[in-house]
Amino acid sequence: MRVSSTEFIKSAFTEADWPHNLGLEIAFMGRSNVGKSSLINSLLRVHGLARISSTPGRTQSLNFFLINGQFSFVDLPGFGYARVPKSIKATWGEMVTSYLAKRAQLVLSIHIVDSRHEPTKLDLQLHDWLEHSAKPRLIVATKSDKLSNNELRESMSRVKRAFGEDSVVAFSAKTGRGRDQVWRTIEDALAVSQF
Repeated sequence: MRVSSTEFIKSAFTEADWPHNLGLEIAFMGRSNVGKSSLINSLLRVHGLARISSTPGRTQSLNFFLINGQFSFVDLPGFGYARVPKSIKATWGEMVTSYLAKRAQLVLSIHIVDSRHEPTKLDLQLHDWLEHSAKPRLIVATKSDKLSNNELRESMSRVKRAFGEDSVVAFSAKTGRGRDQVWRTIEDALAVSQF
């Protein structure tokens, strides 16, 4: 995919704030500090479009980006970071669940995990929800450049065991590993949608 334009549209905190007429949507979700913003920026080859923070839990809204004037990336709040107040965590859960359940133009959910760690209970819960809801999905294991080839092989086997039949891509924002494979999956999802 050749990305000719990227535009931040808005941050949405409630369903009433969700933008319209942005085409089909690809959602990015995962634990806080899993490399979500780095993945988005790497795919778009734009530095700093999705804000990267050293403080986990910074994304507290759904952030909409229009790509090539035709489709959108949606950066969902990270989950599972202990320092975020419980009241905000509850709001995030409701916001994300509502978006995933109701957004008709959502054609692919990219579930991001850290290749260096075992998938968490929250990762497994998100996967079960996506599976139960029959949502098209892709698992992306980030930070693969931080592992040796043997460690990465073991990690990918562990991730595939945890998530069953789902497609899993090893990804590195630093080296570009997996970028083309993720784009192929996005392009396929955009091509087959009937929305």
